[in-house]
Amino acid sequence: MPEDTSPYRNFNFTLQIQDIEAAHFTECLGLGVRVHPIKYRESGAGQIVRALTGPVEYAEVILRYGVTTSTDMWQWLVASMRGTAQRRNVSLIMLQEDGATEGDRWNLANAWPCEWRGPVLETMGREAAIEEMRLVFDQLERA
Repeated sequence: MPEDTSPYRNFNFTLQIQDIEAAHFTECLGLGVRVHPIKYRESGAGQIVRALTGPVEYAEVILRYGVTTSTDMWQWLVASMRGTAQRRNVSLIMLQEDGATEGDRWNLANAWPCEWRGPVLETMGREAAIEEMRLVFDQLERA
């Protein structure tokens, strides 16, 4: 059977923290990596500028999720605020069109929360209250 090369839908994803679905996430932004180039100039007549691979830097991942009675995400943040960050493995999982079958997966090793923003509260609003948390992590793997 030929491989399906259709792109995944951006709304079909789930997020697991230590293999447990922790919240109802509405958005996941910022997943990225940058390898910083180290430039040097060769000696000689040409003096060509070349680049070597330098330090790897992972972008902070922003998670947005609905406010509920669960305090799991808040407690995770509190540990960071107290200086005892609880490093957890996080997986961002793209789901196939059926909404249940796993497609691609990105694993973030040793992630911990470094920033939180509360929901926008508006007396005339009708939208769900959404919190935002930023994570930093040590390593990214696509599985």
